[in-house]
Amino acid sequence: MIPIDRFLVLSTILFSLVMYGVLARRSAVLILMSVELMLQAVSINFIAFAVYLSPQRFTGMIFAIFVITIAAAEVGLALAIILRMYRNRATANVDEADTMKW
Repeated sequence: MIPIDRFLVLSTILFSLVMYGVLARRSAVLILMSVELMLQAVSINFIAFAVYLSPQRFTGMIFAIFVITIAAAEVGLALAIILRMYRNRATANVDEADTMKW
């Protein structure tokens, strides 16, 4: 069995790299993809702790499925907002989305 610290290191590295992606990118689509990877790093933590603390219960897997479901809903809403911004401004750059007008 793989020790839990390996999963925690993997999750920390993934979360840190993706945090850099959120802070350094200017494209709304790339920021959205980075946020989705952040949620997957959190799901890795949920599953690792669930297997480590109580392997017979499925609480970590249930939380991970819940996170994936919320992430899917978030992607749908965020892509709709990004498409609307692209149609209005002809760019998906987040620097130009500081003021939203009708």
